[in-house]
Amino acid sequence: MASDPGWQDPLAGVPLLNTRHVTAGERWIFSAGFNVDPGLNSTGRIDSEVADLRRLAESGARVAVLSHQGSHRDGTATALDHVAGHLSRRLGRPVRYVAENASDAAVRAAEALAPGELAVFGNTRHHAGEERGDADLARRFALLGDRVAVGGFSKAHRAHASNTGVLRLLPGHAAESLVTEVRFLAPWARRDDGVFRAAVLGGRKPEKTLVGLVHAMRTCDLVVPGGVVLNTLLRARGHELGASDAGSRPDACLDAVRGVLAGPARARLHVPRTVWAAPVDGQRIVGAARPVAVADGVPVGHAVVDFELEPWAAESLAGAERAVLAGTPSRYLDGQVRSARAILSALSGSTDRTLLLGGDTVAELPWAGPVSTGGGSALQLLATGTCAVLDALRENTRRTAVDGSDPADDNVMDGVHT
Repeated sequence: MASDPGWQDPLAGVPLLNTRHVTAGERWIFSAGFNVDPGLNSTGRIDSEVADLRRLAESGARVAVLSHQGSHRDGTATALDHVAGHLSRRLGRPVRYVAENASDAAVRAAEALAPGELAVFGNTRHHAGEERGDADLARRFALLGDRVAVGGFSKAHRAHASNTGVLRLLPGHAAESLVTEVRFLAPWARRDDGVFRAAVLGGRKPEKTLVGLVHAMRTCDLVVPGGVVLNTLLRARGHELGASDAGSRPDACLDAVRGVLAGPARARLHVPRTVWAAPVDGQRIVGAARPVAVADGVPVGHAVVDFELEPWAAESLAGAERAVLAGTPSRYLDGQVRSARAILSALSGSTDRTLLLGGDTVAELPWAGPVSTGGGSALQLLATGTCAVLDALRENTRRTAVDGSDPADDNVMDGVHT
């Protein structure tokens, strides 16, 4: 089967931390993805970084860990002392917690770290500018070290201040957790001639529409929308949706879907004839769901909670040579399991050729095949062959080469002294 001549290794040109010699006393920022709740119910995103953090510490590096949890927008960003405690236990050495991250006091705390010492600094999402990629905030973060190790594949698609922002200012390297996930996903990002590809897109996050649907319609043979993606599609086609969930960026997603419907597409798009709708209070289901013909519209006060998978789509999914399921297609945890079960049943004969994406998807659906908790990052990588952080690391390397500086030495990049 002929391979796509335009395909490139996503890690081409990306500097790797595991090839970088680390000497005692070096000041490192470790940009992590420790979006883990204080109850530490799932610590995989922390545990995946332990090997690199241990190597840096044992080499005598002074490490300032930057990470996010929750969101500034909805007030869910919390302190990260629970992360420091868990790392201390995993590493078998004390890991300090510094509640600040962009103040003079934070800079002094980073400068005071001893060789081999690590500290987790405050939640980057305590700042509104983090998610906007604010340049001034990135400059404050960059004062915590002289070079950057970027982990946290789950945030690799985000152009945030502590992610891509610091890479515009300091030499950077990809941590092993990032590299491992990219290498795992790279074969799925290929476009092999003659391979039938299918994508199931659900959940409620806007990237499932803005990235997933937009690209999958051009690169896949079958696209099955669910969740908010389906709701947006039905709205774009003029159907009444009652109180159905429109997601966090309804206008942008609606515009994107209208553009998809108006433009050329490779994929056959699954649009169900029947959805299941339930009465809701806000988005809380308060009554039994019932089947509703899409053509008749969803009643006022009701929301789409599931849909019927058309037999032709189930047959196509069963024959798919590559399939990606990103986002739970229905309100599965609320007992609305029809479409999810039909989709998983269709894919059950090709578990080695089907990939589940996203932390919620993996946690909610019963699946024994390949998975990636990267979510939006994995979706962006599969759709485009790269991620925001990988692009920033490549650009970082090019900028360093133009400057004529050696990443192993102290550098001055874009006005930040290191």
